[in-house]
Amino acid sequence: MAARNKARKRAFQILFEADQRGTSVQEVLADWIRHARSDDRQPPVNEYTMELVEGYAKYAERIDELIATYAVGWTLDRMPVVDRNILRLGAYELVWVDSVPDAVVIDEAVQLAKEFSTDESPSFVNGLMARFKDLKPSLRRD
Repeated sequence: MAARNKARKRAFQILFEADQRGTSVQEVLADWIRHARSDDRQPPVNEYTMELVEGYAKYAERIDELIATYAVGWTLDRMPVVDRNILRLGAYELVWVDSVPDAVVIDEAVQLAKEFSTDESPSFVNGLMARFKDLKPSLRRD
């Protein structure tokens, strides 16, 4: 598995855990880093995972606003937790990380949905991420 693929998966897991615990992603990220340092069975948290989690945290309110606006028929609260956090991570990377091609970001989000969510989730994630890609120039605002 490529390093960035692993980094995305770990970032997704951190976002998911924070959502489940009702705590900040920064707190969960710090826990993961601390555990990796104290337990050699835990893989280290790499730089790209930290970049993704911290980047999401910086734009979290805007990202949730975008998801709520464009996820037709779904509120954030009603959306499956897995899908919500895949979309959060994917939206951050798609809209604010210019070094990764849009197609790669969308494919990685769909792969996470295939691995961790329902049979319907990959098409839902793909559709919403494609919408974000089409609207990308107008979505980026701090």
